Amino acid sequence: MEGHPEDQDQSLMSRVREGTGESAYKCYQCGKCSAGCPLALEMDYPPSQILRMIQLGLPGLEEKALGSLSIWLCLACETCVARCPKEVDLPKIMDFLRQESLRRGLTHPTAKNIIKFHRAFLDPVKYTGRAFEVGLIADYKARNPISAFQDVLIAPKMFFKGKLSLAPHMIKGRGEIGRIFERAMKKESKK
Repeated sequence: MEGHPEDQDQSLMSRVREGTGESAYKCYQCGKCSAGCPLALEMDYPPSQILRMIQLGLPGLEEKALGSLSIWLCLACETCVARCPKEVDLPKIMDFLRQESLRRGLTHPTAKNIIKFHRAFLDPVKYTGRAFEVGLIADYKARNPISAFQDVLIAPKMFFKGKLSLAPHMIKGRGEIGRIFERAMKKESKK
């Protein structure tokens, strides 16, 4: 097939470009993203290697990138974007890779707690319009019973200092927040 490698049907690279508008082909592997990443030492593959796996487009490497812990550890702090001479929006790509990893069932086993926390955080936002800490904690503990009693002694101290509320604060325009979630879910289901 002639043309740019991104034009190949169903490659991860073409899905990344379609889903984010970003091209990993802009990356020339200078390594500044990996050097500046605050979590690079915790990752199984530094950010520049994740981009390289996508660039090569080999099925085994695509699965390795999607099954990596690195994509789940990305903080989206944008240090990589600030340092990148080609302005590759790596956090946007990492976010897409997380969704693709879930879609394909390639999620790294260690990432399961990250996903549980992510869902526990977003569910209250969907319904109340903002984070609800007590609800977040209860939801996360219900999804992750192993940690049920971890940090349990901190909650009363935070409550009495006024840092935790037993009822969620409802914002104006909650319906619009719910519609944003609905549109995002429809968009995701079309992929």
